Amino acid sequence: MLLIESILSAQIEDLSVDKETTIVDLKVMPSATDATIKTTDVAHWVRYDAAIPADKLFLFLPGTNGVPVKGPRKLFETAIQEGHKVINLSYINQPAVARICRGENLENDESCAKNFRTQRVFGNQLTTLIPDEPQDAIVPRLTKLLKYLVKHDKDGHWEKFMENNAPKWSEIIVTGQSQGGGMAAFIAKQKLVYRIVTFSGGWDYSAKNKIANWYSDQSVTPSERWFGTYHSEEPMASTIDETYKEMGIPDKQIYTLNKEVPSNRKAHSQAIRNIGYKDLWIALLQTNNRR
Repeated sequence: MLLIESILSAQIEDLSVDKETTIVDLKVMPSATDATIKTTDVAHWVRYDAAIPADKLFLFLPGTNGVPVKGPRKLFETAIQEGHKVINLSYINQPAVARICRGENLENDESCAKNFRTQRVFGNQLTTLIPDEPQDAIVPRLTKLLKYLVKHDKDGHWEKFMENNAPKWSEIIVTGQSQGGGMAAFIAKQKLVYRIVTFSGGWDYSAKNKIANWYSDQSVTPSERWFGTYHSEEPMASTIDETYKEMGIPDKQIYTLNKEVPSNRKAHSQAIRNIGYKDLWIALLQTNNRR
């Protein structure tokens, strides 16, 4: 069990351990992992079952305006039941690619979306269209968070997910919703991840009505590890399907969802919010170690 006093003294914003289920719940401020992080200093959400030996790390990247502590909780519960540790990563998720790489910006640079995502994911300063600094980027934030957890949550054995002071991608299931799904795919193109699951991943363009060139870039992660979902009723369904195929996701690994969308809910978020898809979540999250 966690050394609670040690954790609390380490500036973790909130800690709770359900003594009956041994669920560990941590909220970690990005600035606690790196004092130079000033923008979007909203807590990362870390959750796992201390009684289950960790299989993989389930890394989730929320969509535009997404707040990590708001879930999707049922999806995370399923991931934990499957034996994974969960990190819902806090990163700069606004403005979205689709709001920046359009119109004149796209006309001036057909690589706008690729440069945008490179800067937001890895920290390379390739565009002045967004103010993201290197320490703000997704991979640096994840790296700092993992190092922080290795030091302050020793009973969590986070070292399993690090290699040479960097994320050990072969132990990480990289996932995300909407803009976050596009970020997850962008990572998997360049890092050999255990699995990539993009939930209604973003729709980038290189020109008007032409999907972005980066979708067809060669992927370091092989096609058998790629999975994508979207709901048939969401407005960008056909474009998302086109991008998935351009990324080389096999047809059998693209899931077009069609359950009725509850009133006052959006089709775009159904894949991560609707508990009716739990069997699909389990199928997507199963690993060789737990089959």
